[in-house]
Amino acid sequence: MSEEQQYIPHSNRRLLKRILFYFWPHKGKVIMSFVSMGVVALCTAGTAYLVQPAMDKIFMDKDRGALVFIPIAFILLFMVKGVFRFLQNYLMNLSGLRVLEVLRNELYAKIVRLPMSFFDESQVGMLMSRILNDVAAIRTSLPSIVMFSRECITILALIGVVFYQDWFLAIWAVLVLPLAIYPFIYYGKKLRKLGRRNQGKVADISSFLQETFSGTRVIKAFANEAAESAKFDEENGRLTSILVKQILASEMSSRFMETVGALGVGFVVWYGGLHVIEGKSTPGAFFSFMAALLMLYDPIKKMNSCNLDIQQALAGGERVFHILDSPDVAVERAGTKKFEPPVERLEFDNVTFAYPGATHPALNGVSFEVRVGERVAIVGPSGAGKTTLVSLMPLFHRWQSGDVRLNGVSLTEYDLASLRLSMGLVSQDTFLFNATVADNIAYACDEKDPARIEAAAEAAYAHEFVMQLPKGYDTLVGERGVMLSGGQKQRLTIARALYKNPPLLVLDEATSALDTESERIVQMALENLMRDRTSIVIAHRLSTILSAHLIVVMENGRVIAQGKHKKLLETCPLYARLYRMQFEAAA
Repeated sequence: MSEEQQYIPHSNRRLLKRILFYFWPHKGKVIMSFVSMGVVALCTAGTAYLVQPAMDKIFMDKDRGALVFIPIAFILLFMVKGVFRFLQNYLMNLSGLRVLEVLRNELYAKIVRLPMSFFDESQVGMLMSRILNDVAAIRTSLPSIVMFSRECITILALIGVVFYQDWFLAIWAVLVLPLAIYPFIYYGKKLRKLGRRNQGKVADISSFLQETFSGTRVIKAFANEAAESAKFDEENGRLTSILVKQILASEMSSRFMETVGALGVGFVVWYGGLHVIEGKSTPGAFFSFMAALLMLYDPIKKMNSCNLDIQQALAGGERVFHILDSPDVAVERAGTKKFEPPVERLEFDNVTFAYPGATHPALNGVSFEVRVGERVAIVGPSGAGKTTLVSLMPLFHRWQSGDVRLNGVSLTEYDLASLRLSMGLVSQDTFLFNATVADNIAYACDEKDPARIEAAAEAAYAHEFVMQLPKGYDTLVGERGVMLSGGQKQRLTIARALYKNPPLLVLDEATSALDTESERIVQMALENLMRDRTSIVIAHRLSTILSAHLIVVMENGRVIAQGKHKKLLETCPLYARLYRMQFEAAA
């Protein structure tokens, strides 16, 4: 079941309260915006009222004094209205942008602290859509509510004008207004549902784009551009279909209200015209009444547009606050004990771990011990659980039973930051940030010492090729280090581990994806990295296995044997077979 299917939507009231909480720090701007909104509404009503003296005094009575005064009054009203509408829109949009900034910061800070299991189950594009698109939708919530409120006040002021001009006619004219409330109830629910589907489909497309752009090399290698384009066309078509339904719902609501308005205007023209002909009313009063009535239906239509924005904001809010507030989406937590080097002993004690939804455990009763200064090799066929094993050490995943202890203390009792800073992880999946070589080597370190960076690069056999780059250590390596070869990227990750200088080192088949020459250089760099450190190595090279103090043999998530090389050759058939295969490959 997908996240969208599992998620139970919040009520409108709760969502609005949660959204408005973020606007509270900007209450001064919001209050000023509401005041400006009231002035704008009153100016609109004043404009309708001035139609009567304009008609009666200027065009009927030919009053020259009114010819000067009334145009000036019109100009002043529009100027005041323009100033306060500017203040309203500027202040609300400014508040919205500040809220957008805070929400994005909070959402990113929460997501980046979530456990690895969350990222294993979530698409990157979906998370990007939450931060960019869903939060942007929330930004429009309060401005739309303010505009909605402004139109309500405008309606009340204009109703006051029409009742002032002719209360009996006004009663008949506004009798049809309750019918206009129906679209907000009926179409509001539809727009909320469509808004939620729209946000979900935008997230799907973001995920699709992120995946295809990251896998462009594979797409081109298989000449599969046409098929990928067809998939995008299908996804884009579904998004367009949802948008069409949104437009249809919004337009149906608007047309319904226009029809209601036309009924009221038609009756007013007939009845009001009859009164003017019979001399019971002046043309000025009638046209002032008509102007107010026509202005009355315009804000009702604008309220429909505001309602669409509010429903989209609520749909975005559901998705954002699901991550921020849901107890099922909790940040990583561990203990409070600070880890203090050195590493004296690391123990795996009957550890069992299964991935969510898996029918069989990835690790089943794993036990072994690593002592200070030792190099321990983990060997086994593919799927034995080697990578899962090392992912438990920095608490990327939590075991279900047993325990992993460092210096006699369970890893779960340590503070996460101090625990992870004590470990250096070098894997076959190298990752470099789109930053300079120096920034990648000194990543996450407050102090960026050029001499230390260069020393780490030299120990990793990276200094020579770095100096051949266009700007040396100031060269940008591109996204995921695309400007460098596999061996060069791996040497920079080793330099990064050397700069970090961790007491415990974890190597996850760090040379398995390299060619022979690159592997030889990287292996020398790894020897420098492992010197005088406690190391756990998922073994790939024979030399690593032969020099290990302890070799742990795994199969199907279990430790089936452990000991030194010579003993295992004699007592463990699986190890002997793996050794022969590697020896023959090396030969």
